[in-house]
Amino acid sequence: MEKIKELVAKMTLEEKAKLFTGSDFWHTEGLERLGIPSMLVTDGPHGLRKQVKAVDHLGLSESKTAICFPSGSALAASFNPELAEKVGTELGKIASSEDVGVILGPAMNIKRSPLCGRNFEYLSEDPYVSGKMAAGLVKGIQKEHVGACPKHFLANNQEYYRMTSNSVVDDRTLREIYLAGFEQMVKESDPASIMCSYNKINGTYASENKKFLTDILRDEWNFDGFVMTDWGACNDPVDSIKAGLDLAMPGPAEENVKKIREAVENGDLDESVLDRAAERILKAVFAAYEDGKQKKEYDFAAGHEAARQAEAECAVLLKNESHALPLSEGEKVLFIGDFTKAPRYQGGGSSHINPYRVSSVWDQVKDKENVSYEGGSLEQAVRAAGEADKVVIFAGLPDDYESEGIDRKHLNIPEEQVRLITEISKAAKSTVVVLHNGAPVAMPWIDGADAVLEVYLGGEAVGEAAADLLYGKVSPSGRLAETFPVRIEDTPCYPYYGVEKEDVVYREGIMVGYRHYETMKRDVLFPFGHGLSYSHFSYQNLRVDQKEVTDQDTIRVSVDVTNDGTMKAKEVVQLYVERRSGEVVRPVRELRGFEKVELECGETKTVSFCLDKRAFAYWNEGAGDWMVETGEHMIQIGKSAHEILLQELVHVTSTSAYHPRYTVNTPIGVFMQDPHARQVIGGILGKMMEGKKKEEPKEKKEDGVLSKEATDATAAATPLRSLVSFGRNVTLQEMQDAVDLLNARER
Repeated sequence: MEKIKELVAKMTLEEKAKLFTGSDFWHTEGLERLGIPSMLVTDGPHGLRKQVKAVDHLGLSESKTAICFPSGSALAASFNPELAEKVGTELGKIASSEDVGVILGPAMNIKRSPLCGRNFEYLSEDPYVSGKMAAGLVKGIQKEHVGACPKHFLANNQEYYRMTSNSVVDDRTLREIYLAGFEQMVKESDPASIMCSYNKINGTYASENKKFLTDILRDEWNFDGFVMTDWGACNDPVDSIKAGLDLAMPGPAEENVKKIREAVENGDLDESVLDRAAERILKAVFAAYEDGKQKKEYDFAAGHEAARQAEAECAVLLKNESHALPLSEGEKVLFIGDFTKAPRYQGGGSSHINPYRVSSVWDQVKDKENVSYEGGSLEQAVRAAGEADKVVIFAGLPDDYESEGIDRKHLNIPEEQVRLITEISKAAKSTVVVLHNGAPVAMPWIDGADAVLEVYLGGEAVGEAAADLLYGKVSPSGRLAETFPVRIEDTPCYPYYGVEKEDVVYREGIMVGYRHYETMKRDVLFPFGHGLSYSHFSYQNLRVDQKEVTDQDTIRVSVDVTNDGTMKAKEVVQLYVERRSGEVVRPVRELRGFEKVELECGETKTVSFCLDKRAFAYWNEGAGDWMVETGEHMIQIGKSAHEILLQELVHVTSTSAYHPRYTVNTPIGVFMQDPHARQVIGGILGKMMEGKKKEEPKEKKEDGVLSKEATDATAAATPLRSLVSFGRNVTLQEMQDAVDLLNARER
């Protein structure tokens, strides 16, 4: 850093202002006289989109050939951070071969609604999964001396009016849902950069929001990289620099340079703050181009094979009745649907990749005996279906249904596909549906299908991976990292999502995804964490090493998992925590750990987890900290958020010393929850009752009076100051003195 500080000291004000804005669409400003190179940044997040001629950030213009890996929604379904790291390493290798300094990814916004048009890029509805998988990607990318830039920070969960909308979100929801994944990723993987989003958060643009860019990101989480904007997201360059932004893209932006220069000259911006931004950018530049990095040619064939292996772990077997899958070589199989020969393997927008080689299922199976194809002409397909042993229909969402810049209006696949699946299911002996889509879809045809394989947008090798899975060369091991609802009306933010374009109010709070469905006991099509296998796994011997702990302790949880099926396969062990007592509103259960294990037939492995305070905590807005309620929690091992197999009860005691700030308007019941406050206020109540006893004769109990439960509830809800009207011997000033005494305690 000393070298960098020396370089910044030699830069002119104009040069530092230009460094903040970038030199063109994809480069930072270089400075030849000081030996500072210009750094190239390019789009990710599941491939490299390096443009060399016409440039844009919506995927409209051609880019250089690259490997298209499974999209975010697919990769998260692998539930395997190590796989994410391998994919990240491949991304880093190809970026390094192209002299790229920073990859703009991974994309890790929480899936607030399945209608977000960019959900195919995003990882999960759950921040723990999102944080773990994103950390894996970042680690892999940065192994190759290429910086990662996770995005979009923060509360950017819709495409509709995404550049100007104001996300209105309470602090608890931000901390537990929308910040938590970024926090975990930053602390685990130390990314070179973070990209802030377009939108406002509670009235302030993300690009100039000091609370998130400095107070939380840097001061709390110790992030030491640089923050850049999404393209065109800088509202005011001076306010942004003050808030903690370091780079506004794209450039050149002469107006921004002028504003920065004038702000320094007139004293509105301290030049040392601009120096700090310059130092952060140069740290990344020199890490990318001077840190032992050697340019190597990329092995595209190896990259394609890596994409194939990744997708084989990402696909989710949603349904499999009557042993419809795997297919056998001797069966007469009819393949139907355009995606059989031309798969949809990626989404649209800034993540759109120019692939090295796209494989289709038909390329893999066309030479097998007893295999035929129909393009989807309904009458011919139905006739052929009746003559086959099994029919495999390839369906899903077209390109124009989900893309950056637009949100979906519904969960439906095209009506002609619904009709095709429905009619084929009636005519065929056995029907398998393979889905190509980036987000959940409705399935009114589900009862007629014997098997459903969700391959998502599986990257350029999706055809090879799908063939491996369909014919049982590999057992499916993906699990849903998002809930598939039955209807859009059942989703947490219906009917507001996609309607509000100015203030977008997150009314559902922390009840996002499975937290909502499980708490509200809503039926779903497929729950979070669901996924089937060609093998079978049993769970035994759940052990919790401590059942009476404080929130300062760590609990070790272990469970034995056995593959008692007929083929080698991988299983995702999921650990949830369910709160069983307490007064704070919480989801029924929350994912607090997962582990993917590979087991041979008959093999047993022990899977272990460590749970600390955060596994049991909620964000207390009054305290501004993570707090644990004293009480019982159930440690659960499940196949999904809905299917719990084993559980053990633990009692956690809080050691937190948070006291709310009381007033004379605080309800009595709130005072009674605090032992010290109960003692102080109890004295006032006792004094009041003594006065009342002296002045009022004992009355005979009459019929129709309130029950003790009702009386206690009424008293608990009564503000302290109201007792002046009902009691004796107590003044309002005495009450105020008691409240002041309580508030004077150490907080």
